[in-house]
Amino acid sequence: MKPTLLPELQPICDRIRENFDAKDSAREKGLSRCRAVIRNSANAIRAIHRGEFDDAEVLMKESADILREVDRVLEDHPGVHYAGFVHDAHKEHAEAHQTLALIRGNPLPAPDDLGVGYPAYLNALGEAVGELRRHALDRIRHNDRDWGERVLSAMDEIYYAMASFDYPPAVSGGLKRTCDVTRSLIERTRGDVTNAIRQQRLETSLTELEDRLKKSPQQRLEIKGTPIEEE
Repeated sequence: MKPTLLPELQPICDRIRENFDAKDSAREKGLSRCRAVIRNSANAIRAIHRGEFDDAEVLMKESADILREVDRVLEDHPGVHYAGFVHDAHKEHAEAHQTLALIRGNPLPAPDDLGVGYPAYLNALGEAVGELRRHALDRIRHNDRDWGERVLSAMDEIYYAMASFDYPPAVSGGLKRTCDVTRSLIERTRGDVTNAIRQQRLETSLTELEDRLKKSPQQRLEIKGTPIEEE
């Protein structure tokens, strides 16, 4: 065997390779579990919109257990933990909890109680506004106008709370962009709610007019622009 001029290099490479192997294994385990959390969170939100709250809570509890396992798997690999996919899982998990709380009228859970990062929590609030928009339109279609107006107030509070965090993207997790999208969703929802309320009021007025005319069969309304005359 040819003598080497750097006998210390191989042991160094062996230690680095061992570290990389452990880090890669932890990453694969963490990534697969984070995907499961994202999938569970999406299913939980769908269950919430269907009114299947118990099913949603079961899925969210399962996600919480998985996230604790992710923290354990990546405990010795902070570089992997903050690579991005854990943040995404935290965000989706927080969004499911926030959506449930907002729709049911419960207090919002705190990020520390959910075990999620602060940037993920704030960005999740913006995503929850989108779910609120969907739910508000569903409620309005069922003639629940008051709920639509209440949810607009909640959306505004969320937006102004998010907008108060003026930090670089590296600190806030890109919160400014989420704020811009959230503001757009709120304006669209405000327009939709306003139009729906106007339409429902018009339909109510027409129904009331029709009822009055039915009760007064001797009155007629001429379409030619003349006043209502009695026979």
